[in-house]
Amino acid sequence: MNIREEFPMLDKNIIYFDNGATTFKPKMVIDSICDYYTNYCSNAHRGDYNISLKTDMMYEGARKKIKDLINSSRAEEIIFTSGTTESINMVIESFFKNILKENDEILLTKSEHASNLLPWFELCKKINCKVKYIELDSDYKVTMGNVISAINENTKVISLAHITNVVGDIRPIKEICEYAHSKGIYVIVDGAQSVPHMKVDVTDLDVDFLAFSAHKMCGPTGIGVLYGKYDLLNEMTPYKLGGGMNASFSSNGEIEYKSLPHRLEAGTPNIAGAIGMGAAADYLKVLDLDKIREYELKLREYLVRKLKEIDNIEVYNENSESGIVAFNIKNVFSQDTAIFLNDYNICVRAGNHCAKILKEELEIKNTCRISLYFYNTKEEIDKLISVLRNSDTLYQQIL
Repeated sequence: MNIREEFPMLDKNIIYFDNGATTFKPKMVIDSICDYYTNYCSNAHRGDYNISLKTDMMYEGARKKIKDLINSSRAEEIIFTSGTTESINMVIESFFKNILKENDEILLTKSEHASNLLPWFELCKKINCKVKYIELDSDYKVTMGNVISAINENTKVISLAHITNVVGDIRPIKEICEYAHSKGIYVIVDGAQSVPHMKVDVTDLDVDFLAFSAHKMCGPTGIGVLYGKYDLLNEMTPYKLGGGMNASFSSNGEIEYKSLPHRLEAGTPNIAGAIGMGAAADYLKVLDLDKIREYELKLREYLVRKLKEIDNIEVYNENSESGIVAFNIKNVFSQDTAIFLNDYNICVRAGNHCAKILKEELEIKNTCRISLYFYNTKEEIDKLISVLRNSDTLYQQIL
């Protein structure tokens, strides 16, 4: 079967190049969610009847599928959240807020997503720790040399995207973890743009925490994961309190918490989302993430080569290693370009892409972003290039 036939959204006469924002969903993911709501809709870990027991099995089964996808050592290291944003906020609020002190330093870069910047900014206001930035090289990449140069005796945390969502560079996470751990430094990884596109092995990388979202990996919105090493998760104070995370409590205020992972998943969880995320993990494993990455790189190479053939196109990240390409039509506001492409049913992202301080490095506020996935084709790229070659009509539209 043609892979594209498995995605109902690809039957809408559109060319979709905004996979960094969210991906389309295959029928098996959609069906898994419909099956839950249609055939065994019930709460998880609350009932002693058959449909509730099946819900328990499917929900915890999804956790095991995610464990296997990222090669975690145990299912208890998988905490379901609403997505990457909540995962990063959770680990900062429930772990680092408790251990960081005044003048401790957190290393970030100026190409991080807002989700990996704003929570740190707020923490620094509360406890007077400091954010410092790793210098980027001429291709806006993170090098080991620059990481080492940025580290000092006050460095306690390095928090980086595995793949950034604008520049699309892949960071040397394994090497960073090895060096950081030798200095007693924790490493948090934003895997929102990496887990859907390549094999991410948390055991091999030795990351302390990894955050990612289902909706960027063919799964549903509103569900994601915080992975953490078991001993570190076990030190976290609950981010939320309520039903499902306590073993008992009494009128004098004493609370006995459940063990991991449920201690960090208060309230009725996004059951359908978790089941859908598990189905998405199954789907990606069948397709083989190594093959997905190989295909995307070939597609990217073709796209960049074709874009560079057009005189009035500027590509900002020609040498990155992911399916993300940032560009502009020279002297044209990025959103005007996106609106122009939309007239031809071509979907791209325009703006600062939630990386609002990257402009200090790129020296430009806004770009158009093409983010590829395995269901994109060379024929779609050819259509895009054909439209861009005739972008003189864009000026007429603006005027």
